[in-house]
Amino acid sequence: MRIRQLPDDLVNRIAAGEVVERPASVVKELVENAIDAGASRIVVTTAGGGKALIRIEDNGVGMDRDDLLLSVERHATSKLPNDGLDDIRTLGFRGEALASIGAVSDLTISTRTEGAPSGLRLEVRRNLKQPPVPQAMNRGTIVEVRELFAGVPARLKFLKSDRAEAGAIADVVRRLAMANPEVHFLLDGADRSPLNWPAQAGDGALAARLGQVMGADFGENAIALGLARHGVVVAGLAALPTFSRANSLSQFYFVNGRSVRDKVLIGAVRAAYADFLYRDRFPVIALFLAIDPGEVDVNVHPAKAELRFRDAGAVRSAVIRAIGEALSAAGFRSSSTVGDSMMEAFRVPEPAAAPSYSAAAASYGFAEPARAYEPAGFSRFAEPSARAELAEMPPQPDQTYPLGVARTQMFENFIVAQNGDSLVLVDQHAAHERLVYERFKSQLGSGPVPSQAHLIPVVIELPEDDCARLEEAAPTLERLGLYLERFGARAVAVRETPALLGQTDVEGLVRDLADGLAEWDSAAALSDRMEAIIARMACHGSVRSGRILRVDEMNALLRDMEATPHSGQCIHGRPTYVELKLKDIERLFGRR
Repeated sequence: MRIRQLPDDLVNRIAAGEVVERPASVVKELVENAIDAGASRIVVTTAGGGKALIRIEDNGVGMDRDDLLLSVERHATSKLPNDGLDDIRTLGFRGEALASIGAVSDLTISTRTEGAPSGLRLEVRRNLKQPPVPQAMNRGTIVEVRELFAGVPARLKFLKSDRAEAGAIADVVRRLAMANPEVHFLLDGADRSPLNWPAQAGDGALAARLGQVMGADFGENAIALGLARHGVVVAGLAALPTFSRANSLSQFYFVNGRSVRDKVLIGAVRAAYADFLYRDRFPVIALFLAIDPGEVDVNVHPAKAELRFRDAGAVRSAVIRAIGEALSAAGFRSSSTVGDSMMEAFRVPEPAAAPSYSAAAASYGFAEPARAYEPAGFSRFAEPSARAELAEMPPQPDQTYPLGVARTQMFENFIVAQNGDSLVLVDQHAAHERLVYERFKSQLGSGPVPSQAHLIPVVIELPEDDCARLEEAAPTLERLGLYLERFGARAVAVRETPALLGQTDVEGLVRDLADGLAEWDSAAALSDRMEAIIARMACHGSVRSGRILRVDEMNALLRDMEATPHSGQCIHGRPTYVELKLKDIERLFGRR
């Protein structure tokens, strides 16, 4: 078969297969054009999930007759003044969107420039263009796309339900709104609930828009990012680790105002939160990067959803550092939703039927109060000295301590504290685990972790494979203050342990490390697993559940938490304390 030139309508339909993947792709291209045209108000209306109707109305600069005619031709654009692809400063630049959309739909464009006597309307019916006709309208552009893919049934049948396509459109508009807080966005239609995000201005515009789109609870539990490093400016909001999700759908990435999916950014965020989140939890974040357009290639994907950085390492470093500094600045803060969840856990019991009076009831109730009542916090297994200290606690909490002063210990694991206007409940094991972990990291940063020698080495019997792995990892473990050596074929001898751990369960620690080494399957990768090793050690060196603490120990733990960054969550991302305001407690009892 001889080579032949394809007809224009077929060329446009092929191009549409790259640019117009689904109705949401059409919305993305058209809204980006409106933003590039300087619109301050954009209205998106859809029907049938965008398959029946997509209507984009903006108040941008509009087009004159010549530009309108060229706009529906392939490879025609106003956004490459110097024909260079290494300095892209607009969202759209390929010049294929309108031509491709017109090839697979009924397209109508109405537009008017400032000062023009009237507007113009151009219709394209499945790639057949009609001459422009006058149209009464205000300045701006209105684009209507009807019966998308009606002439391409093979594409139409692969689209999802109207509801799913409408959801994809909402996601596209949501991302564009997040990146352009100065623009008023409205999304409406018969196939959806309306969304209205008024324009935001001033220094707090971005945070206000993120609160509109992502919810007020995100704004309350997020910290601002701000860092300029290696030519990369990092901004946005990152949620506290305790405000996490079970999937990555609440992660948004923007580069020079463009919403992207990029492995470098995703990996950098995962690394920045590695200390604070368990592997099955995902941080909530809206990350905005500003970088020299010459340092990033946005022309590697037909839909411009992916890009390539010239120096990916510098970008990764800047993102990790920005998030790390922000989380450190948050100190011991934990998300407010933890307290809300606790409130929801309380249920007012149904009133019980009034029992008939009997002598037995009287003797169990009010007749013997001294025998039936014990002061709160006095564990029957506590040492007398601990019980006495609890009884001598100061009557009023110190207003200067954010986590208050200890009032009692419950179930030998939870510290109950009180500050000026809140009740604070602390998980002693989880909190101390984080403190030990942070001290490990701090000491490791200044050299080998100090160790304490055992008068008699602790010999631990293990399977031969585990002994071999521990022997191979010994040089790395010595940096963490753990000195061990092979002791025969099926045992190791531990001579020194990290001083931070105190009187720890040496056998349990070594067995736990052996399990980790077996899971990682490579001692060569231990340098990358240092934080995981520290986490396992910290767990064995922390205050155990079931240990009765003295009052001074409880208060010392609270003060250390206040002075230690990230202490609001344990090393698995769970909260270390819950705070209930006095007004919330009063509400539980119906007093407000």
